[in-house]
Amino acid sequence: MPHRYFTTEIGSGRAALTGPDAHHLADVMRGRVGDTVILCDANAVEYTGTITSVQPGRVEFSVSEGYPSAAEPDVEVTLYVGYPKQGKLEDIIRHSVELGVHRVVPFFSRYCVAAPKKEEAKRERYARIAVEAAKQCGRGILPEVSLPLPDFAAVCGEGKDYDLTLFFYECGGSPLRTLLTQDKGVRRIALITGSEGGFSPEEAELAARAGAKTVGLGPRILRCETAPLAALAAVMTLTGNLE
Repeated sequence: MPHRYFTTEIGSGRAALTGPDAHHLADVMRGRVGDTVILCDANAVEYTGTITSVQPGRVEFSVSEGYPSAAEPDVEVTLYVGYPKQGKLEDIIRHSVELGVHRVVPFFSRYCVAAPKKEEAKRERYARIAVEAAKQCGRGILPEVSLPLPDFAAVCGEGKDYDLTLFFYECGGSPLRTLLTQDKGVRRIALITGSEGGFSPEEAELAARAGAKTVGLGPRILRCETAPLAALAAVMTLTGNLE
């Protein structure tokens, strides 16, 4: 399978890679004139690129006509995840990108064990993890990892941006299948899962007042790093995006 790279330098039948990706292709993968790769413009359009020139810090291509990425789901899912401790967020980001997430938004809530610390630097690392996962699994976009929201009220304040907001609560709620069957036309979905400490009753009430649908994930209590991936996989399955 050809290697995959993202670039904004693409158009009129030509494209180029610079920086670390150019170094990776030219020096690590030993790309040569005539080799082909997959180039993505980060807007779910892909191109077959044929190397025409290899220069220090720059690789140039001729490209085919663009075609839609087959890897992108037809629903745009944002995952709001309670900030976990001990690096668990890295795995959540990596695996949610593989499952088709559009955006990951960490947040702090009442029962979060983790505390804010060097979030700008962490975001850079999280973004790199998302990019590498997107390349590995064949995505046509670069999923975004946002800076964490300061509290649960900020999460609820973003609910108006979605067709459907699902609040996954350890105390249970409506069946997920029922909600997605009722709302077949939704295309922008928000999923909210908690940290190690879960959610307070007041936060659950706040989510309901903001219009979120409270749902459960079965009779078992899932760990904070398991719940968001289970929720995302279930949504992708029920919307036909894991077929």
